[in-house]
Amino acid sequence: MKYLKASHLAPTLLVTSLAFFLSHPLFSFQNSSLIALTVFTGQLIVGWTNELVDFDSDRAQGRLEKPLVSGELQKSSLLFALWIDLPLCLALSLFGPLGIRGGLLHLFGVGCGVSYNFFLKRSFLSVLPYTLAFAALPATPFVARDMTPPAWMVIVGAGFGTIAHFANVLKDLEADREIGIYGLPQRVGFKYSISVCVVILVLITPIIAAHRPHFAMWAYLALIVTLVALVLRPKKIGFEVIMALALVDVLLTALVHN
Repeated sequence: MKYLKASHLAPTLLVTSLAFFLSHPLFSFQNSSLIALTVFTGQLIVGWTNELVDFDSDRAQGRLEKPLVSGELQKSSLLFALWIDLPLCLALSLFGPLGIRGGLLHLFGVGCGVSYNFFLKRSFLSVLPYTLAFAALPATPFVARDMTPPAWMVIVGAGFGTIAHFANVLKDLEADREIGIYGLPQRVGFKYSISVCVVILVLITPIIAAHRPHFAMWAYLALIVTLVALVLRPKKIGFEVIMALALVDVLLTALVHN
C-alpha cells in the first residue's frame, strides 16, 4: 500500500479508469483492461519520480503524509520498484493491445509527466506537460486502431489537463512559492489560477454537450456543481471535484461512443 500511496493514488486510479472507459468502445473488455494496466504502470512512473524529485521540498514542508518523508518508504526501495516498473511499462505499451503507434503515444504521455517532474515544474511552461498528456490520453486508443482521433476529444482532453494542473496546486500555491517553486500557477497567483479553471470549464462543456446532446443536461449540471465548489472551497476540494467532473464527462463521452 505504501508504494501505491507514493504514486499519488487518486490521480493514478483516475487516469487508469479514464483509459479503460476511453478504450472500451474500440477494444474488447480484456484488451481494454490490459490497456488500463498499461496506463497504470505509466502512472506509477510519473508518481514515483515525482515523489523522488520532491523529497527535499516535501521534507522541508513537513509533509508527513508522504511515505518518503514519514520514513514509511525508503528512497532506495522506491527506486528499485521504479526500475522494475519501467521495463514492464515499455513492454506493455509496445507489445500489448496498443501496438507500436498507440504504445509510443502512451509513452509520450508518460514522458510528459516525467519531464514535468524533472524539468518543467518550476518553469512558466509547467502547464505544457499536463495539456499534452491529457490530449494524448483520448487519442491513444484511436491511434492504436489506426483511426483518426476526434478533434473535439483531443481538445477536451487538453482542456482538462490544463485545468488539472492549475487546480492541483491551489492548496499548496503559497507554500510552493516559499520554497522557490514557480510554475505557471504560482507565477499568475491564486485568483488567476481559479479563473483559468473556470474559463476552460465553461468553454469545453458546450463542446461535450454538442457531441453528446442526450446527456447535455448532465454535463451542464456537473459543470455547475464544479463551479460552485471552485468558488466556495477551491483549496479544500477544487482538485477532487474537477477530477470527478473529468470522470463524469469521459463517461458521457465514451460509454455512448459508437
